[in-house]
Amino acid sequence: MPAAHPQSKTDHRAPPPSPLALLRQLEWRVRHAVENILSGEYRSAFRGRGMEFDQVVRYTFGDDVRDIDWNVTARLGEPYRKKFVEEREVTLLLVLEDSPSLHFGSGAQSKREALLELAGLVMLLGAVNRDRVGFVHAGPAGNLFREPVRGRGQIMHAAATLLARPAPAATDPAPEMPWRFLARAAPKHSVLIWLGDFPPRGQPEGWAVLQRRYQTMGFRVDDPWERALPAGEGFAAYDPTAGRLVTLEGSAAERAAHAEWRRARDESWQALFPDPLSRLIVGTDENRLDALVRFFHARMKTGAPR
Repeated sequence: MPAAHPQSKTDHRAPPPSPLALLRQLEWRVRHAVENILSGEYRSAFRGRGMEFDQVVRYTFGDDVRDIDWNVTARLGEPYRKKFVEEREVTLLLVLEDSPSLHFGSGAQSKREALLELAGLVMLLGAVNRDRVGFVHAGPAGNLFREPVRGRGQIMHAAATLLARPAPAATDPAPEMPWRFLARAAPKHSVLIWLGDFPPRGQPEGWAVLQRRYQTMGFRVDDPWERALPAGEGFAAYDPTAGRLVTLEGSAAERAAHAEWRRARDESWQALFPDPLSRLIVGTDENRLDALVRFFHARMKTGAPR
């Protein structure tokens, strides 16, 4: 279903706060979540049990018991665990595909606003956990890259820059994703989080290379009308993808076409991210931080990543 902004309703949405104001509103919630809800789960969910052995260190309360080196423990008479390379540092690279279809919003918030908030939350989580965080913004007017940095101030500045990027016009074409550049934009084993609308399409060329180089995840925001067409009378809507007004009457044919679009979209989405624990879908009517907390809890319950 192409994205559309309903014209039959008066838009009473207040102008969004400035990027820095929004980030400051979110920051205290993020700190509370990390200190009281997530604890070490955020870090472990990204790092897993590591990919490359580094050294043996003394076990401390809260470490993963699966990493205990029993031979060293028996020899020294106290618990020791294996430490892996990822534990030195996590690098997060956010890739925001800023397409015109993100203008869609049937409620109080557009998909683009919700997706930017989700991106800001992830960057703040990285700041609180002392990780390196960078981003690539891919828009119809071109791409902007900010290399991964560490520290609250630098990450806040980078996040504010991302949130302040001008929105594409409804008539703009879809952005060109810089896949070749992304293959060298961050160190090996970094976490690459692709945020976008994810319409039905094939896998981009070079995606398999990125999956081998990075730990890849996909974050998507859905509008309630994408999940189910609204019941009741028909309405006129502007389709920015097609560049024209359309009238939806809620007919059986329209609902069948919508169901087919959803099927094709989810099939494409799952092909990009085969592991269910590597993809997150959040509704514009849902709390984004709560969704992230559930995401990290789910990854930890199954020991992901492997």
